[in-house]
Amino acid sequence: MLCAPCLANPPAHDGIAAATLYTEGSRRLVLAFKHGRRIALAPLLARLIAAKLPAVDANWVIVPVPLHRWRLWRRGFNQSALLGREIARATGATLLVDGLVRRKATPMLGGLGRAARMRALSGAIAINPSRAAQIKGKSVLLIDDVLTSGSTSETCVKALKRAGAAKVQIACFARVLDEALDLV
Repeated sequence: MLCAPCLANPPAHDGIAAATLYTEGSRRLVLAFKHGRRIALAPLLARLIAAKLPAVDANWVIVPVPLHRWRLWRRGFNQSALLGREIARATGATLLVDGLVRRKATPMLGGLGRAARMRALSGAIAINPSRAAQIKGKSVLLIDDVLTSGSTSETCVKALKRAGAAKVQIACFARVLDEALDLV
């Protein structure tokens, strides 16, 4: 099934698997994991994501959404890479932690609208040339913690498809759906 936003503006990706909707409870988990440095939550969050995945096996490649090197240095870890590592262990897929690179620093995207996010991401994310051969012709699982407007994942998906990925499925822990916010 396609959601209303996808019907209005067909996406470049080949589907989204989200463990849960972005609610107050999932928000607290994400903030504890990402900003509270509770990286021990990674296995739990990854298991919840994996339960929603299509058949992912050793023929797939897992690529986390990249952080810019300065954000990685400040935070000390890439939360998407930690989730990807756990999902790779569970599925047997190959993890390419550096399949994508964030070539320029971007501001924190929280609170920005879709157009502002897309402007901030312009030219920021690209394929790591040393990993292009491992992506070409493959089914790719793009991992992120939260899917908000889809701007970051759309930028990543386009880069992966330009590199020859056969298909790109997005997997995240929590997904923001405007039409579901009123239900929370």
